[in-house]
Amino acid sequence: MKLLVFILNNEEYLEEVLEVYIEAGVTGATIIDSEGMGRFLTYEVPLFAGFKDFMKGNKPYNKTILSVVRDDATVQQLKRLLDGKIGGFDNPGTGIMFTLPVDWAVGLVPEDEEV
Repeated sequence: MKLLVFILNNEEYLEEVLEVYIEAGVTGATIIDSEGMGRFLTYEVPLFAGFKDFMKGNKPYNKTILSVVRDDATVQQLKRLLDGKIGGFDNPGTGIMFTLPVDWAVGLVPEDEEV
């Protein structure tokens, strides 16, 4: 199992992203409102206020989506589907996706009971 972390930079894509998750068989996720370090520094720390010009076009807030997935095939399918839906991970400002190993978990829906 893996913890899949997806930081979506453009909140406007959230509904489409969740549809892709369901299409890929991921039926559960936690969505957290988040904010990037660059946005925080430029707007909250006066020393870095001059960076506002460099931040033009960047979205101020993100959505961080956490989900436990069972295998690499699901991760690769999600990456492929999301890549087309949100404009490509290779483009700056799209988002970041990564996984971490999950050695133990409790409370997950068994595979044979998934919706």
